[in-house]
Amino acid sequence: MLAFGAAQLRGMPVDAFPEFAPPRVEVQTLALGLTAKEVEELINTPLEQTLTGIPGLEVIRSKAVPQLSSIELLFRPGTDLLRVRQLVQERINAATPSLPTWAAPPFIMPATSSTSRVIKIGMSSNTVGILDLSTIAYWKVRARLLRVPGVANVALWGEHLEQYMVEVDPKRMRAQGVTLEHVMESTSSALDAGLLRFADGHRIGTGGFVETPNQRLAVEHILPIITPNDLSQVAIAERKGQSVRLADVAQVKKGTQGLVGDAVVNRNPGLLLIVEKYPWGNTLDVTRGVESALNEMEPGLPGIRFDTHVFRAANFIETSLHNLTVSLLIGALLVVFVLGAFLFEWRTALISVTSIPLSLVAAALVLEARGETVNVMVLAGFVIALGVVVDDAIIDIENIWRRLRQHGAAASRRSKARVVLEASLEVRSPIVYATLIIIAALIPVYLLHSLTGAFFRPLVLSYGLAVLASLLVALTITPALSLILLSRGRLDHRDPVTVRALKRGYAAMLTRAIHQPRWAYAAVAVTAAAGLAVVPFLGESLIPGFKERDFLSHIITKPGTSLPEERRIVTTEQRQLDSIPGVDHVGTHIGQAYLADEVVGVNFGEHWIAMSDSAPYDETQAAIEDKVAQLPGVFQNVETYLNERIDEVLAGSSEPIDVRIFGSDLKLIRQKADELRDKIADLDGVDVAFVEFQEGVPQMEVKVNLAAAQRYGVKPGDVRRAAATLVESEEVGDIFRGGRAYDVHVWSTPETRRNIESIYDLPIDTPGGGHVLLGQVARLQIKPLPNVIHHEQTQRVIDVLVDVKGRDLGSVAREVQETVENTSFPLGYHAEVLGEYKERQSAQKRLLLYGIGSAVAIFLLLQASFGSFRLAALSFVTLPMALVGGALAAWLGGGVLSLGSLVGFYTVFGIAARNGILMINHFQHLEQEEGMAFGRALVLRGALERLSPILMTTLATGLALVPLVVSGDVPGHEIEHPLAVVVVGGLVTSTLLNLFVVPSLYLRFGRATRQATA
Repeated sequence: MLAFGAAQLRGMPVDAFPEFAPPRVEVQTLALGLTAKEVEELINTPLEQTLTGIPGLEVIRSKAVPQLSSIELLFRPGTDLLRVRQLVQERINAATPSLPTWAAPPFIMPATSSTSRVIKIGMSSNTVGILDLSTIAYWKVRARLLRVPGVANVALWGEHLEQYMVEVDPKRMRAQGVTLEHVMESTSSALDAGLLRFADGHRIGTGGFVETPNQRLAVEHILPIITPNDLSQVAIAERKGQSVRLADVAQVKKGTQGLVGDAVVNRNPGLLLIVEKYPWGNTLDVTRGVESALNEMEPGLPGIRFDTHVFRAANFIETSLHNLTVSLLIGALLVVFVLGAFLFEWRTALISVTSIPLSLVAAALVLEARGETVNVMVLAGFVIALGVVVDDAIIDIENIWRRLRQHGAAASRRSKARVVLEASLEVRSPIVYATLIIIAALIPVYLLHSLTGAFFRPLVLSYGLAVLASLLVALTITPALSLILLSRGRLDHRDPVTVRALKRGYAAMLTRAIHQPRWAYAAVAVTAAAGLAVVPFLGESLIPGFKERDFLSHIITKPGTSLPEERRIVTTEQRQLDSIPGVDHVGTHIGQAYLADEVVGVNFGEHWIAMSDSAPYDETQAAIEDKVAQLPGVFQNVETYLNERIDEVLAGSSEPIDVRIFGSDLKLIRQKADELRDKIADLDGVDVAFVEFQEGVPQMEVKVNLAAAQRYGVKPGDVRRAAATLVESEEVGDIFRGGRAYDVHVWSTPETRRNIESIYDLPIDTPGGGHVLLGQVARLQIKPLPNVIHHEQTQRVIDVLVDVKGRDLGSVAREVQETVENTSFPLGYHAEVLGEYKERQSAQKRLLLYGIGSAVAIFLLLQASFGSFRLAALSFVTLPMALVGGALAAWLGGGVLSLGSLVGFYTVFGIAARNGILMINHFQHLEQEEGMAFGRALVLRGALERLSPILMTTLATGLALVPLVVSGDVPGHEIEHPLAVVVVGGLVTSTLLNLFVVPSLYLRFGRATRQATA
């Protein structure tokens, strides 16, 4: 089985964390020239109405920014992603005819995982221009990377998409008597070679064929227009017997449209390629595949540099898995040491140790059959289970060994096979019930849903499977190996030295505790009181910060900031960040990229800062935060990618607390947001409180004067189209070259569209062939329009985002909730507190609800094991001491209860119940099976005989977790460290209670039980 498992498990996918985001589909629609308000009204609203009602849909969010619509659909966990993508596409097809004709058809973004960004690649050159670099990046590099298995998308920030620009000059057009319509139609006709794209649809042209008597000859039309100079010679009209060419009225050149995003790599202009993976992709395999592909291409791209260290998710995964693997190995060695110290016999130790790899491999094979990934949570489950999986074997082998020694000392004639069988059967019932109790304690955690369920279910599943496997090993392989290895050879009739010393000390202390139990009861009361006293001082958090060595920092300037200004700001800050010791690489992307997940304006930038492996983590992070905070007038923050993704999955924002205000009037919800921000900013522990950058920015509004337009014979649609073409451009065709298509756009010269006065002078064609100035038929004014509009569940929303520092998340979030509840809202308006705290409260309530059912199940299992209601109640009321020890340990270990800490309480609860069963079951066995009289002698003997297995199982479990406790919150231990602290603390108090208090309680209440049973 071990050999098969070693071969089979090599192919399991590896990732940092399990897939924690619900099934998600994003629909984007490009709409050049539309404002955010127009995008909301003309695209988002009709699409939202069409997409609501899809089976399994839980949340629908939308975002409208100038020229781009994004609609995000979140489905119920477990929903078939590929099926709902098909349903969404069908709804989109039905809605597309109702959308504006100048908007591109809506498209579904590629399916990506919750931590989709695998690697960020900086691409730059000192010899290749940015336009050529963009062409190479799109047609060669991106196309090659998309062939790597697992890659879902490659977004290019800073891409200058090469196009052919026909920049018309209105003055030269008037001088030649040429209209804008002439230019657009002539340019489009000149490009009639195969596929032509017009504003109103498509037209297909074919070459056909010539049939001769002997063969058929295909006809291919060769497009003579290849270069901008070729296109500039196209005749568009004839005046006074001479042709008017495009060159006479326009500048024809290669260029690019107005950029909606950019990239700065290590202080220099360049491209930033962001590789994203499918939900089922293996991060390590994808990373290796991408790096291999780049290495293959690099010799053929001289003068071009690739920087793969801007962000590399595999670094954190490799470090985390390494740290957990080391903890697993150290824990295993400590377990072996415990077994050697207590058993002091190589055969018994070997039999016990065998259960560890067998149990873990068996659990891993089940996970592999289920299609699970190897991640930090799965390995953490194995680390926690490390000490528990050996417990069953320890209990079994210790009892078998003890009975075989007694058999040899008594010179009994029974066969050793019979002795082994009876000894194994003697502890079979306690082992089975103890294992079932551990599983029952885990059920509430397994039933968690949403993000917390996605995180902790793999941990509980791997832990539970390992425990169940250890039960099977203890019931089958351990007795068999015992018979094989222990039936021959001499067994020492005495306990090992360690056990003898422990028993002497324990006997003296237990005798004193039995004679004067009030001191033991007083110690329990004091410990319980101390545990209850620290509970109010324990802070709350959902998931601790992750120790990634890649940071991201948002650089958000005031909406309306120009792209050159944003580029200047981020370049300046890159220089400052590069000066920090320990910072290796900095890459920044600004605004949007085609087929990317950032639906923002050019005022939004994002630094990606890579820290060197040798740099001190906390000092370097503090230095980065200090540098970031020095830039005035700009909102900035520093966080890790995993923490940002968790926050975005929970609320769609990047801060741990999100107050979302719902309403219909943008001005009113903005006022309420400002009011709440001012109140929240004064709360203790609030580092930053700000209203989402959703505000009115100056934009130009063109309103047609119908009377004036009618006087000149101009239709309002003609005015809009002409103005949009001259200000934003319009595509009129394509040039095909080398298997690539290059868009051809008609635009105006930069001087024509540079200011408001020049816009007034834009010529609009009239039906008579003349021109009228735009200012003569339309009114232009500057007025504030929203830069972005958000919807959730089809309602307008605005967020007040809160970051916390110097205080636990739960305390701050409760005060934020009180502030929201004490704020009045008009009818039809309300606010909700979202983010990490809400998820934690939801998980905590669910844990409590299911925990009640779990407690009932544990009590019933105790009663079935003891056959007595009284003893079940006696054992059950001692279990909270494990929780007291966990609370004290959490308080001493930092004073914050994360969700991992809560899971630790459930884990230690089941382990504590196991030891209680072992003790009380043995008392019953001595009385009922061996006929020993009820009294102090029975209790002392039973406790002494159970001392060794209880200490071994407790120490094995505790020492297996010591590496997690000692190493702290290093990468890979962030969630498991607080869990381990709680478990170790709970083991200390529950073991002391079980060894010194339970015997005296049994002596006090066990007689009535015995008589009732009799």
